Amino acid sequence: MKLDETPGGADASYGEADITILEGLEAVRKRPGMYIGSTGPTGLHHLVWEVVDNSVDEAMAGHATRVDVTLLADGGCRVQDNGRGIPVDPYPSGPHKGKSTVEVVLTVLHAGGKFGGNGYKVSGGLHGVGVSVVNALSERLVVEVDRDGKRYRQEFAKGGRPQSKLEVVAKSPRDRTGATVTFWPDPTVFVAEGSEFSARTVLERLQTMAFLNKGLEIRFFDERPGKEQQVTYRYAGGIVDYVKHLNASKEALFKSVASYEADEDDQQVEVALQWNTGYYEGIHGYANGISTTEGGMHVEGFKSALTRVVNDYARNGKQPLLKEKDDNLLGEDIREGLTAIISVRLRDPQFEGQTKAKLGNVSVRSLVQKATNARLAEWMLENPTEANRLVKKAIAASQAREAAKKARDVVRRKTGLSGAGMPDKLKDCSSRNPDESELFIVEGDSAEQRDPGPHPRHRRRRRRRVRRVEGPVSQGDRHVRRRHRRRPHPHAAPHVLLPPDEAPRRARLRLHRPTAAVLHRGRSGEGVPEGRRRQGGLPPRAPEPQEGVPAAQGSRRDERG
Repeated sequence: MKLDETPGGADASYGEADITILEGLEAVRKRPGMYIGSTGPTGLHHLVWEVVDNSVDEAMAGHATRVDVTLLADGGCRVQDNGRGIPVDPYPSGPHKGKSTVEVVLTVLHAGGKFGGNGYKVSGGLHGVGVSVVNALSERLVVEVDRDGKRYRQEFAKGGRPQSKLEVVAKSPRDRTGATVTFWPDPTVFVAEGSEFSARTVLERLQTMAFLNKGLEIRFFDERPGKEQQVTYRYAGGIVDYVKHLNASKEALFKSVASYEADEDDQQVEVALQWNTGYYEGIHGYANGISTTEGGMHVEGFKSALTRVVNDYARNGKQPLLKEKDDNLLGEDIREGLTAIISVRLRDPQFEGQTKAKLGNVSVRSLVQKATNARLAEWMLENPTEANRLVKKAIAASQAREAAKKARDVVRRKTGLSGAGMPDKLKDCSSRNPDESELFIVEGDSAEQRDPGPHPRHRRRRRRRVRRVEGPVSQGDRHVRRRHRRRPHPHAAPHVLLPPDEAPRRARLRLHRPTAAVLHRGRSGEGVPEGRRRQGGLPPRAPEPQEGVPAAQGSRRDERG
């Protein structure tokens, strides 16, 4: 198809009638992945997290001490807390004036109490789309609010459409306060893998929330037939208990868990860490109770400060384990076997997307770095035994990394003759210096084993590449061997024995028949070694006359000759 052609025929057009405006919660149902990540199990359970996070925000604000999560027998999920409850009075202004605040919160995107008001100092919810998204993707949702001694109720269905107005249905039992949200996911949205919740997935998340909020009680109930269970989480140690829990199935390097806290303006950081004998790092970052699975500024600040503190201690501690000539330990060496929790709370967190997988506040990085530089260094000085163990483990990790790198380099080593097609006939030298390396060609296995040369065997192996040649010599081999034969023979006679007019034949004569060349010229063979004299048929050299002893008159060879 050419660029100037119109696909679909001449009637295809694009005008104002093709522009669609999605009102209310229609955008959520049209593109659910934008708000919950996917329409698979991850997105299905994200509905639970959105409602639970609102209840945990009440706990972080100091107004709730308990959160109950129940998986109902008919496939629904109920989340209840004992916080302040959603405001129920009519909304005072704007296009939604006169509607109950509960209805506005549940049906209008970006409507909530976490945009800078006095309701929450810190919170995980930021965009005001959490519970309204749950309403949009639910087949049915019922909200109940206990506030001012009354219980209010309102129901929504078919993608968040109100089925009635907010109404008082009863008095709050025992002056109870809080909110209860019950929803049933829409099976037409979660078609791929169904809309059934996993108790294990929910329990893991609830336990993590209990670890991150010290003293908060979270109860889980499963009322589905054949799966009934009840679990309660409450941890007085907070993230210290969390680290112990993560290392429970591993061998800890030492028993104690390092932990410290720091506050600055509207920000707070809490860190707990412990090493184990394993080889993998486990650093988990959280911001306002939300798991930042992709890290962020708080994790970056912790890693950089940790590397600096450990290297400083390794060089300047009571027992320095790194010498001046040694290189600093890398961050990956120090973090080998580390389990750490970095939990930050701040008033205006900047997450990337609605799934909140990464934190982008630069100020948090500075806070975590300063807290780690000061408090972790202090902990290492107060606990030298544990500090020395973790430094020695980091040094061992560094040595193992260097050894693995050398092994990889050997395997990946590329030589000038790689791929020559004769790997079984080539023995490479170990030297990497081309100035001291040579190519030595032999014929046959025995010659290859003998490998004559002026150096000891281990030195020859280092400097000499041996190539064994069998059968007819190829043109390439002949060229290499011819070039190699021009090297002086170790037993050749001095070239001064050859007359000047034999210069063109000098190399050939010197390498093959130096003694015969002398005989050919009729020389007496002066200066020729005794072995060469016998090989070439020369008479033996007359012994030097000794003082007082008459010279010999001749030899038997002379007499025969």
